Amino acid sequence: MLGYQFTLIGHPLGHSMSPWIHERLFKLADKTASYTLTDIAPEDLNASVDELRKLRGFNVTIPYKTDILPHLKELDEWAARYQSVNTVAVNSDGELFGYNTDCAGFLHSVGEIPAGSKALLIGCGGVGRMMATECFLHGADLTIVERDLPRAQELAEELERRFANGEFSMPEGCRKGAVRVLGEAPDEDFDLLMNATPVGMYPKVNACPVSDAVIARSGRVFDVIYNPTETQLIRKARALGKEAVGGSAMLVWQAAVAESIWFNTRFKPEDIWALVEEMNAEVNRLFPAEEAQA
Repeated sequence: MLGYQFTLIGHPLGHSMSPWIHERLFKLADKTASYTLTDIAPEDLNASVDELRKLRGFNVTIPYKTDILPHLKELDEWAARYQSVNTVAVNSDGELFGYNTDCAGFLHSVGEIPAGSKALLIGCGGVGRMMATECFLHGADLTIVERDLPRAQELAEELERRFANGEFSMPEGCRKGAVRVLGEAPDEDFDLLMNATPVGMYPKVNACPVSDAVIARSGRVFDVIYNPTETQLIRKARALGKEAVGGSAMLVWQAAVAESIWFNTRFKPEDIWALVEEMNAEVNRLFPAEEAQA
């Protein structure tokens, strides 16, 4: 008996940790379920939706996080905010409901973002836009460092505009943050340093997105990269005794939140963090450090 069936849709689909993560989460939730990868060509997406309705749910990755929207009955707050869906739940009538669990994965990973704290974000493309928005909505004073200054400035202006238009719903106890855009990291202290760029990703593992001086003047550190599990940024931060979290945490947490939606269950935080460490070991096994290059 297969039990519940789930899949990840995208194109092209290369190696993915999603089946590995979800199979372990199924065991934690005591569910009989299977998780597969479904590579769908862009011209076949619309025709594939009827088959997807037969599942209990599915995840969505590039390039369909926006393309799936017309097929959904409702969006959760985060999905509506970003017009981007990575998790879909299917009800008994085959209706599709869209969620964005990347936000929850990020917030679980990075920890508290106090109002008035100072945050430094390197890069604002893709996932960086979400990270910037969540920092803004939690009331952080955010500095975005981006080579493409017009893109970063456009994001800053968009955040201010959407707040002024009442499009944003602030988390309880939070206030609007402030945003500034720079071409390089300033010589200042920051409570939180975040990397949203691919700098330091496998196989070019010897690169670091910021200088040692910037790391030294930062408090907590979060790197969206999960391969390698300990980037140069993470390694240097930990050597200085700082709390540093890599991208594996975000990947596992967003998957756990997705399963919480599918099964209406909750996981113990300690179990999820243990799974993060297990995933790190698996990534290190699959991508040995000696195969990487500068």
